[in-house]
Amino acid sequence: MNPVHGVNHYENFPVASILTPRRLRPAVIAIYRFARTADDLADEGDASASQRLTDLGAYRRDLSAVAGGQQPSSRWRGVFGPLAAVMHRHSLPTSLFEALLSAFEQDVTTTRYATRRDLLDYCARSANPVGRLLLHLYGVADEHALERSDAICTALQLINFWQDLSVDLRRGRIYLPLADCRRFDVDPAALLARRDSSATRALVADACCWARETMMHGAPLSGTLRGRLGWELRVVIQGGLRILEKISRLDHATMVHRPRLRVGDALPLLWRAALM
Repeated sequence: MNPVHGVNHYENFPVASILTPRRLRPAVIAIYRFARTADDLADEGDASASQRLTDLGAYRRDLSAVAGGQQPSSRWRGVFGPLAAVMHRHSLPTSLFEALLSAFEQDVTTTRYATRRDLLDYCARSANPVGRLLLHLYGVADEHALERSDAICTALQLINFWQDLSVDLRRGRIYLPLADCRRFDVDPAALLARRDSSATRALVADACCWARETMMHGAPLSGTLRGRLGWELRVVIQGGLRILEKISRLDHATMVHRPRLRVGDALPLLWRAALM
C-alpha cells in the first residue's frame, strides 16, 4: 500500500502484481501512472521550478476535466484516458488525487522540514492517498482501517526517505527534520555535503526507529483484510521492514550507500508475510 521517493517514488506500492485481482488491475495501473507521471514532472529532467509548477498546474487542470466528465488535453492522453474510465467506474475520490498533486507541487518549492509534524503533513498527501485509493477499490472504508493504512503508507514514505538520503541530498533536499538534526548536533550543511559521521548515523538510526514504530502501528491492518489484499499488504509491510534491516546492516550510512531489495529477498519476504 505505499511509496519510494524521487526516481523510484512508487516502487514500494503494489503495482498490479499477481496478487491483484484481474478486475482491479486497470485501476491500480491507472493510479500508479497518474502518480508516476506527476512525480516525474516535479523531479525529473532539467526544467526550472517555475516550469515544473506550470506543468503541474496543467496536469491538475486535466485531472479536474476528467473528474468533471470533460475531455482533458492531449498532452497526457495515456494517463488521463485510462484514469477517467477507472475514476468513474469505481467512483474514486478526486480529492485523493488532488492531495497527491499538492505534495508534488510542494516538492518543487520545499527542500527543508522544520519538525516531524511538518514532514508528516507532507506524507499525509504524498503517500497516504494511494493507500486510501487502494482500499477504496476493495470496498474498505471504515475509519479504523483507513487510519492503519495511513500509518503504513507514512512509514513506507519515511523508510524511502532514509533509504534515499544519497539521492535526495544530491538534489538539495533534506527530509530529516531540522529539529532532529539539532537534537543530534548535525549541521544541515554537513548533510548536503554528504559528510558521513557517527552523529549523522545516529540521526538516521533514530529516524529509522520512528519509521519502524509507525509501521508497527499500522501493521495489524494486514490481519483484518482477507484474501489477496491481505497477502499483498503483508508483503509490502515486510518489504519496508526489510529495507530498515538493510539500512541497519550498513550502520545507517545511507548518505553514501543506497540499500535496495533484490531477487534474493523474495523468499524471506514471502516467509515473513506468511508468519504475520
